[in-house]
Amino acid sequence: MTNIVFPESLKWGAATASYQIEGGAEEGGRSLSIWDVFSRAPGNVKNGDTGDHACNSYHLYKEDVKLLKDLGVDLYRFSISWSRVLPDGNGELNEEGVQYYNNLINELIDNGIEPMITLYHWDLPQILQEKGGWENRETVYDFLYYAEKMFEAYGDRVDNWITMNEPWCASFLSNYLGVHAPGKQDLQAGVDVAHNLMLAHGLAVQSFRKMMPEGKIGYAPNIGWLEPYSPSAEDRAACRRSMMWQKEWFMDPVFKGTYPETLVKLFEKENAFLRIEEGDMDLISQPIDFMGINFYSGAIGRYKEGEGLFDVEEIAPDERRTDIGWPIYAEGFYKALTDLRDTYGDIPIYITENGACYNHGIEEDGRIHDQERIDYLKQHLTSLDRAIKAGVPIAGYIVWSLLDNFEWAEGYDKRFGLVHIHFDTFERTPKDSYYWYADTVKHHAFER
Repeated sequence: MTNIVFPESLKWGAATASYQIEGGAEEGGRSLSIWDVFSRAPGNVKNGDTGDHACNSYHLYKEDVKLLKDLGVDLYRFSISWSRVLPDGNGELNEEGVQYYNNLINELIDNGIEPMITLYHWDLPQILQEKGGWENRETVYDFLYYAEKMFEAYGDRVDNWITMNEPWCASFLSNYLGVHAPGKQDLQAGVDVAHNLMLAHGLAVQSFRKMMPEGKIGYAPNIGWLEPYSPSAEDRAACRRSMMWQKEWFMDPVFKGTYPETLVKLFEKENAFLRIEEGDMDLISQPIDFMGINFYSGAIGRYKEGEGLFDVEEIAPDERRTDIGWPIYAEGFYKALTDLRDTYGDIPIYITENGACYNHGIEEDGRIHDQERIDYLKQHLTSLDRAIKAGVPIAGYIVWSLLDNFEWAEGYDKRFGLVHIHFDTFERTPKDSYYWYADTVKHHAFER
């Protein structure tokens, strides 16, 4: 057995997102979000599932905080439902919605758990979508208004903030590939949304500096790792183009004040143009305090003409898959983290999401024996330890997810949680992985 030991300074956490767990879709003054409308339209989500009830955390948040306390984590990353606190997208605050998050934050603090707030985890108020959504530059300023209201409401107790979760998903996956809300398939829309999301991020950071000079703010892009199939120039260039779509497209603007010219030209060949106004890049490149990284999977890539937007074919490293079908590539986690440090310097990094989908149910002994999830976490935490020892400034590790939840277009079929949810009764049952993670957090170490 090998003992993997982490620095005592490393913070441990668990994460969720508002639409995926809260339920209470039309309670307490909340208006509809784009995900309410998208999920209720036939054919968009497996089994016709919606987040109307989800995990019922709107009513059961105290149970969730108890689970976090027993887990022993330092922090809880959650997101705010924009349409719960600002049903019109802007204008008057909904005091009942604001109070819900006040109650959650106070419950966390009373139990010794640090709150980390994500402002945008994809659930744009539908009323703003009807005005053009993120394609409409005015939404950028609606987001700024929302962000400032949240800083005012919770900044006295919350130090760590994330502006955007996975902007690649909120832009290209949702508006070019059409998999997520609002379900468009238009590359120009994807490019426009991506830029406006980053502009909204920059404006919020600028305002945060004035309103909360002692606080810390960042964002949480998602990345994978694509290892070239061979040393050939074609394979290496194909992998670089594909990874650039998630990495450089959303990181270069923040850290370098530019977009990668390779992709700008590639998009232009597809008649999709980057629309930048004067001063945009200065706003986007406001200094941030940390970067969140969401990592789940990776693959081997080789050049193949006509394969997708980037002429790259992805090949799984081996036969292992999680139950959502994603290859397991923990070595890619180490490579991605060291590559980020080499590219952008010593910006502190929180792993804001990392976890695995395994659909185990409750067995005869009343337990959920999800050894595969434990193995996945061991592999990735070993890669994290390697990255720390290679000098990558890792500030914290936040597992996805605390709870089984509404897994977006996959509905309730796909389970990422450390805690099993019975979606009819909302009974919460910790899995074997929950107890393993609690032990790892307690000792800052595990054996493998």
